[in-house]
Amino acid sequence: MNTLDSILEYARMNQYSDVHLGGQNCIMMRNNGILFPYQHQYTTDDVVHMILSMLDEHQKEKLNHGKDIDLVYVENGNRYRVNVFKEQNHLCASLRIIYESIRSLEELKLPPILQQLTKDPRGLVLVTGPTGSGKSTTLAAMINEINKNRPCHILTIEDPIEYVYQQEKALIHQREVEFDVESFDTALKSALREDPDVILVGEMRDYETIQAVMTLAETGHLVFSTLHTIGAAKTIDRIVDVFPPHKQEQIRTQLAGVLNAVVTQQLLPTINGQGRVAALEVMIATPAVQNLIRENKGHQINSLIQTGTQFGMQSLNMCLTSLCRQGTISKETALQYSDNVAELKQMI
Repeated sequence: MNTLDSILEYARMNQYSDVHLGGQNCIMMRNNGILFPYQHQYTTDDVVHMILSMLDEHQKEKLNHGKDIDLVYVENGNRYRVNVFKEQNHLCASLRIIYESIRSLEELKLPPILQQLTKDPRGLVLVTGPTGSGKSTTLAAMINEINKNRPCHILTIEDPIEYVYQQEKALIHQREVEFDVESFDTALKSALREDPDVILVGEMRDYETIQAVMTLAETGHLVFSTLHTIGAAKTIDRIVDVFPPHKQEQIRTQLAGVLNAVVTQQLLPTINGQGRVAALEVMIATPAVQNLIRENKGHQINSLIQTGTQFGMQSLNMCLTSLCRQGTISKETALQYSDNVAELKQMI
């Protein structure tokens, strides 16, 4: 086993989430959200050799032309999502450890409404949150829920492929951008001809992708995707703002018609220091929410979330309060992650 693989095996055995190669500290690891240096240190040349060992000749050429590289590194059947980049002319890499088993929604202790969303025949479900908030894990659990229970065709478009699904009731095709298809845009345009029922789009990155995703949801497919936003209202604003001003009213109407739900999550350290737990805001696109989206009254959505518990909705503060009362997280952690501290203090 080479040096890189032994380092990654050590991280995996200890249930760490990330490994960082390069920079002044050479090798750092992340456990429960906290970064710390690896126990052994290596020279800069050693680390550069480790990073380059993951790349093929085409990827090395792209790197030399100033482009970042996204890939999945596979070692002995274990998978790692990798981003290779340069920083002040030094080569660096960030590796996210992908654990083989896809945990269920119950194992992840996610609210029952997420299971209900997997049963919808059509529409758009967005899972949002900052980098490292567990969006991919939540989406994998939802897609696998469909895989276990529905005889349908699931098509995923990812860059790169993270979780590999084992077909159960569903037929699953996973396409990787740059390897199986040129771009998200190209894959989305051809998706309609591939007879999918459920489509997972790794990320809504740009105007073309967002437009294509909404079209797919409009044409009778159930579509899942992600955005790096916090909160339902900001997610809707981000989508609308991508479009030129003269199209924004039309997009609000279109979005109101296709959106099923926005799930925003963050990972919080548990009170015992032994792990992290997801705190979720859930917005369901009820007729009242759809009307606010159409009328550009996104600032009122939070009020509907707070009063929409009968539809499966919950605000972030409601979730934080529950986790705090259960003894899962500390009051200090809850206040640190709250989007409305004054309100949370009253609720606790």
